Amino acid sequence: MIDENANQPDDAAVADDAEHVLDAKSAPDDRADEGPLDETEANPVRPYVDLGGIKILPREGLHLRLEVAEGTQQVVAVGLDFAESSLQVQPFAAPRSSGLWHEIRTTIGEQIQRQGGTTRLADGPFGPELHAVIPVVQQAGQPAAPTRDARFIGVDGPRWFLRGVITGRAVSDPEAAAAVEDLFRSVVVVRGSSPMPPRDLIPLKMPAAQVGTTPGAAPAGESPAPALGS
Repeated sequence: MIDENANQPDDAAVADDAEHVLDAKSAPDDRADEGPLDETEANPVRPYVDLGGIKILPREGLHLRLEVAEGTQQVVAVGLDFAESSLQVQPFAAPRSSGLWHEIRTTIGEQIQRQGGTTRLADGPFGPELHAVIPVVQQAGQPAAPTRDARFIGVDGPRWFLRGVITGRAVSDPEAAAAVEDLFRSVVVVRGSSPMPPRDLIPLKMPAAQVGTTPGAAPAGESPAPALGS
């Protein structure tokens, strides 16, 4: 007698495979050489701007914008305006042996869709990324609610996860995209040795010298990037 279920995948095996994919780290093969770098991989003599959980390498035309939570006045994200585009970066604690990006990417997509936006998955220079059309706050007199295009990128490193949100020209223009992607690669993550629960934001701080740096909230009329999730 032929067992009709002999060639059917076991439900438990399918679930295990799906969990393995969600836990897998997502990063370019050359991450340790080309970035984003861990603090232990970075050149210590380069003139980085120290923002606590991340370090940024200054370059001509780059403007730093620190995003601060209104209630606590804590820095919650770093905005990098460059090449007619904006790159928001946030570093998070992550497990030593598994990644966060595959699961977080799904969560972000669900959040955007609940807000009335749309998303699609794409392959990028850092691996899978999410392309989104996000509704923003409608201003008085506008005939329809505006939207903005965004690219969500993420890299799993050693005990950290770095998320980037790209808006502006770099969403669709290849030249600007290459410039902003190089900027993302230049970020150095400072995880530190203190125990932290996965998904906790690695603390950020104001730089010692605030030349070219503007603390403030997200640009007017724009919704903040979706939360990392829990």
